[in-house]
Amino acid sequence: MKDNELERVESLSDWYLREQLDFDKRLIRFRYETIKPFLVGPRGLELGPAEGEMTQFLLNDFDQLTIVEGASDLLAQIPARMNLIKIHALFEEFHPEYLFNSIILEHVLEHVEDPVKLLSRVKNWLSPNGRLFLGVPNGNSIHRLVAVKMGLLDNPCQLNPRDHALGHRRVYTTESLRSDLEKSGLKVIETGGVFFKPLSNAQIQENWSEKMIQGFYELGKDFPEIAAEIYAVCTA
Repeated sequence: MKDNELERVESLSDWYLREQLDFDKRLIRFRYETIKPFLVGPRGLELGPAEGEMTQFLLNDFDQLTIVEGASDLLAQIPARMNLIKIHALFEEFHPEYLFNSIILEHVLEHVEDPVKLLSRVKNWLSPNGRLFLGVPNGNSIHRLVAVKMGLLDNPCQLNPRDHALGHRRVYTTESLRSDLEKSGLKVIETGGVFFKPLSNAQIQENWSEKMIQGFYELGKDFPEIAAEIYAVCTA
């Protein structure tokens, strides 16, 4: 099973290197800016950094940052830094030698086979008063709701071609995310939305100005239930 999962992770990595849009990376920067005020150090752990788009920012927040990535070619894209520890492994095979003050799982839960099992394990890696940060795509994002009205999706949480290309196994809503967090025994201390997205990423990249992009990022804070992304800050 582990060999099959590792092959699956490796096979999906090409999307990040060849298909990822500049606006995809911009959304990652927005997600980082959203959680930054809650980060605590000195030790951080990032699970699933892909090619390190968020890692480059997180490195400035911790004396030591450990990253765990299952795709070797993605891990190789991340430059070495004095305060960076790179580990090539599936999350299920990672056994930390110490606890972390902050653990970041950005766009991880929609990929893994058993999110509750992973969360139940990861919460034990938190130091006393440590925080766990999660971000997932929102099934109730306005662009998915519109897709249902257009007949492109049967329901908002149906996986679309982009989901399949990224290896998503599910799409979350605010309610289903909170359910998985509570089942794993985590305590939710903060939730919210990131970016109000009425169109596809490609359409936004092609047609929107910087001022529009920034404005819709701010708007997402006011409408978390239908924002493009959902985030949660948790404690054990």
